[in-house]
Formats: sequence, C-alpha cells, structure tokens
Amino acid sequence: MIDFRYHVVSIVAIFLALAIGIVLGSTVLYAPLEKFTQETAAALRAKNEKLQADNTLALTRGDASDAFIAERLPRLVEGALTGESVVLVEAPGADARQGEALQEAVTAAGATLSGRVVLTDQYLAAEDAPALERLALTAKPPALTFPADSTPHQKAAAVLAGALVTRDGALTGQENAVSAGVLTSFEDAGMVTVDGEPAKTATLAIVLTPAAPIEGKEADTQTAALVALATGLDAAAKGTVVAGVVPTATAVGLIAAVRSSGEASAAVSTVDNINMAFGRVAVVYALREQVAGDAGQYGLGSDATAAEPEPVAAVTPSPSPDGGVGG
Repeated sequence: MIDFRYHVVSIVAIFLALAIGIVLGSTVLYAPLEKFTQETAAALRAKNEKLQADNTLALTRGDASDAFIAERLPRLVEGALTGESVVLVEAPGADARQGEALQEAVTAAGATLSGRVVLTDQYLAAEDAPALERLALTAKPPALTFPADSTPHQKAAAVLAGALVTRDGALTGQENAVSAGVLTSFEDAGMVTVDGEPAKTATLAIVLTPAAPIEGKEADTQTAALVALATGLDAAAKGTVVAGVVPTATAVGLIAAVRSSGEASAAVSTVDNINMAFGRVAVVYALREQVAGDAGQYGLGSDATAAEPEPVAAVTPSPSPDGGVGG
C-alpha cells in the first residue's frame, strides 16, 4: 500500500529534477543554446540581405534593359505595321497612360490609330444588359444577323466590331454613315465614349484590359463580355490583341480568361506586360503576327507561351548571275 511517506518522496524528487533542469538550462546548456540561436539568426540575416541585394540588382538590370529597349523601340518596330490602321478599345478601369504608350508604339510601327473607344461601366453592368441588347438590335445594319443563342454582349460586340474594323484593306480609313451612326447610338446611350475618328474603319484592334481584374459577383459575366468583344473584333478584323499588365508568374483577369478559352486563344493574341517597353514591342509584333493569320499568348505571366512572337524571317537575297548576291 502506498503511504504518505512515498508521496512526499515522489514530490521531493519531482522538484529536485526540476531544480536540476533549471540549473543546467541556465548554466551548462545556456551558452551553447545562446550560441546556436545567435548563429542561426546571423545566417538568416545574411541570407535575407543577400536576397534583397539580388532582388535590387535584378530590378536595376531589368530597368536598365527596358530603358535600353524603350530608347530603341521606334527602330525595333519600324515598318512592322505599315499600311495598317489600329483602333484602341479600352475596358472600364483601363490605365489611359498604357493606352497612350501603345498608341506611340503602333504609330512608330507605321500604323495609323483611327481612334479610341472607351467602354463605360454601364456597358458591362448586368442591369443594363437588356438595354444594351435593344441598342444592338436597333443600331445593327440590316444585313447583320445574330446566332440564336447570342447573349446581349455578343450582339453588342458584333455591332461595334462591324463599325470599327474591317478585313478589307481597301476600306481602311474610310468612314461610312453606318459606322458613324452605330458609334453615335452607343455614345448617346452612355455605353461608350469616343476619341479620334474610330468610325474610319481600322484593320486591327487592341483591347486594353482593366488596370485590375474585375471583382464582385458579376466578375465572371463581365469578363466574359470583354472576351466576347475581343473575339467579335477579331472576327471582323485582320486581328486583335488583348493587352494589359498582369503580375509576373500569375494568371488573372481578362488576359487569363482569353488564354483559358480554347476558342478565344486560337484567334486572339494577348500580351501581359505592356508596362515594359519590350511588352509594347511584343504587342506590335503580335499585331503583325495576326495579320499573317497566327495568334499567340505572350509576356511574363505563368500562362504565357513565350515572351514575344517569333521574329519574322529575313528575306534571303537571290543570287546574281555572276555568283554574287543580288536583289
């Protein structure tokens, strides 16, 4: 039977062990433990400082490289879009400064910018979809028909595309009463604002994405409406590029929606780094690639297939009769 003396001895043993542990911890083990902690902290601090230094160096080199490309951008794109006309369509919330930078790039490439069409929030608002559909049905040319399952935004995209772009190079820069009437109707209804002369039909289109991905319960529907506009423009033009800025190694927003759609990505090109000079060069090259009938997904996003389109092969001079190289 366990008696009171046994309990006393057990309690004394416990406190003795605890006291010994405290003494060892504060004397014998303290020094090596403190040294290990200090060494670990120093190693982590050194690693963090190296990562910060590497990051600063990478940013500095990146900025320098992009500044180098920006300075030479006109020569890099010279003649790439000669004879073409481009219309810039901006989604609600797009960064106008990025649009201006793209305008400079396409004009440096020899294209003409017909104008800018800025979509309003009303264009994407779910509660205004019935009004948008009535507007599309009213403003559309008589010859234009819609598939039976078309959504209001698909109908609006088809009408706007018919007014803004053409595949016929002979019609480039020509304004017609139907195009002007469509744009006036959409502008009067508060669906778009217009700058320049976008009624003078262009052969190519750039869709500028919102500066930040659309959020809220209607985000998927509104993003799908922008995808419909991009594919509608592409179907009516020589080509369309969706351009914007997506954080490196991520896949979000309108550009991700195009890339994740097999039908859209097969026709429409995207570029996700137009805040960089080489991204704006990629937009020009992607437009040139669209004219040739190809599409691609370019930039630094995790879902981009390449940084930029493959360079156009140089024309090999034909040999001259005397064995030299002639034209």
